[in-house]
Amino acid sequence: MAEGANPASQPESDQTDAETTLDSHPRRESLLIRERLVEGVRSGITSEHGLIAHGRGEAFDYLIGERTREFAETAIRAAVGTLLLAERPIISVNGNAAALASRDLVRLSEVTGARLEINLFHHSEERVSAIEQHLVKFGGTNILRPSKDAVISTLSTDRRYVNPEGIAIADVIFVPLEDGDRCAALRATGKSVITVDLNPLSRTSRDASITIVDNIVRAVRRMVKRATELRGVENDPLLVADVKQYDHAEILQAAEKALRTGL
Repeated sequence: MAEGANPASQPESDQTDAETTLDSHPRRESLLIRERLVEGVRSGITSEHGLIAHGRGEAFDYLIGERTREFAETAIRAAVGTLLLAERPIISVNGNAAALASRDLVRLSEVTGARLEINLFHHSEERVSAIEQHLVKFGGTNILRPSKDAVISTLSTDRRYVNPEGIAIADVIFVPLEDGDRCAALRATGKSVITVDLNPLSRTSRDASITIVDNIVRAVRRMVKRATELRGVENDPLLVADVKQYDHAEILQAAEKALRTGL
């Protein structure tokens, strides 16, 4: 919260009532994240399949020590620089991302100028509306919805439907918790893709332009901080250097080594 801000005017907290009982638990942070997803299913934001996907990612997070490592920090700097330098950046939001990081995704949208666009594998108009309302609750505005007027032709799932004013014309897309098929399809159209994925061996991690191997809850918060520091200085040499010096293969190798060795 900014200094001097009126708490009553701020977006609501991500925390649910059930989470307040977990303050003394040694696995508190992990359980808080799980609770957000469970609440997301109850409210129609997250699909049940998303719980399985999260459990897989949580195992990788445990292996990297449940902390943001240097390889992730490097990728975060490159990701933020890429978003700030983009002409038409978009932040793609699915059910898990909405449940876990809506407040920070809205803030990232505000500081980078990237519009929010909802895109779902398990699509329904009810889920799209629920996610839209959830983002609005945290201050989101002008949120784009998928449309059959614009299609990624190489995909067969509902994720092929995109907004003609958003992903369809974007040059840079931030797609946290992405699936491999769409990541590859977006890259094939010439777009730069930034993702957050705790598994450096996944198709998404390997096919993306920039991969942040970290928990979305930690990563997006750090992206907001970095973007806030650099907003308005898009020609800053350090910002440009962050992008140019990013080595995708090197970052994935470092992340895989951390998973295998704990170092």
